[in-house]
Amino acid sequence: MDRFEQMRVFAAVVDAGSFVGASDALEMSKAAVSRYVAELEARLGVRLLHRTTRKLSLTPEGEVFHARCRELLGSVDDAEAEITSRSGEASGLLRINVPFSFGLLHLAPLWAEFMAQHPGVTLDVTLADRVVDLVEEGFDLAVRIARLPNSSLVSRPLTSTRLVLCASPAYLQARGEPVHPSELVSHDVLAYSLFSMGDQWEFTGSKGTVSVKVRPRLRTNSGDTCRVAALRHQGIVLQPSFLVGPDLLAGTLVEVMPAWRSIELGVYAVYPSRKFVSPKVRLMIEFLVNAFKMRAWPA
Repeated sequence: MDRFEQMRVFAAVVDAGSFVGASDALEMSKAAVSRYVAELEARLGVRLLHRTTRKLSLTPEGEVFHARCRELLGSVDDAEAEITSRSGEASGLLRINVPFSFGLLHLAPLWAEFMAQHPGVTLDVTLADRVVDLVEEGFDLAVRIARLPNSSLVSRPLTSTRLVLCASPAYLQARGEPVHPSELVSHDVLAYSLFSMGDQWEFTGSKGTVSVKVRPRLRTNSGDTCRVAALRHQGIVLQPSFLVGPDLLAGTLVEVMPAWRSIELGVYAVYPSRKFVSPKVRLMIEFLVNAFKMRAWPA
């Protein structure tokens, strides 16, 4: 009886949310997955999972056991990675979470190069603008754009980007160009809903810092949607230079109130605080640091 395999299969069932999903992830038959879980429950003398035709859920005992399984399986992974690191090689699955627009524009072109350099590593890249829980959701690494990285995580700075207030020349010709942040309340504002500052936009000029509460005509969780609406002359946006920089260079968008600058954000590679960093994570971080060295956004 392989206790470790029973734990591995049980954890896979919980992570996948089904026996079928675990079967696919483990490349094992559904019957074998069911047998391992049944044997585990029989050995422990408790039910770990509630099974219905629609979904699986953990019993209270299952929640406790699953947490301990995670710890033990993670320790085994770390031990194997430590041995592997002595040879300088990297292998296995690397799960990465990255912001949507930044991931498409500036990270997607890099993955092929990394895979060519490290053929033993398989990438699973998830694009999402929400802040994920790396440990809870099983990510090895994330790229985050923020003023400061989460203090509970280890971080490496990659580059920086500033928020640029901009609009199309046609919009400004029709509505006039504001010269002070307070004038934004009388303009159509296209707002990114996931900004940590919300609708309270902050600007710094020669006379100090001003905060103004904008009233968005459009609110969306997509920076790309804000950008496209601005290009269609629908209002003023506050978006990062990595996204609108090419439009500013082309003149399809122009910076508004250049004497008043909004905040600058750092771009960080973050990963859980652990005693040991696996070779695949370490190599990816160094790869990203090198890829963004001397990166200057066109804004």
